[in-house]
Amino acid sequence: MPGNAAVTRSTLRQQIADALRDEVLAGRLQPGRAFTVKEIADQYGVSATPVREALVDLSAQGVLEADQHRGFRVPEYTPADHRNIIEARSLVTDGMFQALADGQEGFPDVDDPRRVSALAGVRRRGEEAGRAAAAGDLTVLIGYDLRYWRELSALFGNPYLSDFLHRLRVQSWVCTVQHLRRLSDLRGRLWSGHTELVDALARRDSTTARGIVAAYNAHSLSLIDRPAGE
Repeated sequence: MPGNAAVTRSTLRQQIADALRDEVLAGRLQPGRAFTVKEIADQYGVSATPVREALVDLSAQGVLEADQHRGFRVPEYTPADHRNIIEARSLVTDGMFQALADGQEGFPDVDDPRRVSALAGVRRRGEEAGRAAAAGDLTVLIGYDLRYWRELSALFGNPYLSDFLHRLRVQSWVCTVQHLRRLSDLRGRLWSGHTELVDALARRDSTTARGIVAAYNAHSLSLIDRPAGE
């Protein structure tokens, strides 16, 4: 049936996009690596249409970029790119925290039963992210970190803002892993303030939340600026 075919293609498109994004975030697809739609279609044993759609989606997210000569490639981000992405990301979170400080609708009230459950879920993601950071397990950290921020931003009630922040965070991780993979040992060197941040927001303490994110950004920049192998 035409409807079922469309659903199948859409699902396949998402599966391919997720798989390729994970390859980039894990560092298995290196910066500058170029490939064609046919190459990926042959690799996964599927038709070209869902592959092309998946690659276009990933290009829109900054995970890949279109290369008119080879089709698509993994972008090569510089430390300056990283700083610019962090600046953009900070503008979004600052807006979220300001809305919280102003008492605008969106973030659940203290007496809202959804609040306890939702914040508890976000905090669990933060705890797992913290454990991964302490162990230096970058791949696991990225997975939990993305879920953490996705669920946390959703609590502010604006799905457009949440989706935009998620895209920025994916792009920032694509940029960051290209530099962090060169470090010899990441144990104890990755940011792990997820629980402190969600606890501050649970108290509706936007000042502390801003301070935590500012420290996080400074920490990220310091890691990127370190010489290779340190």
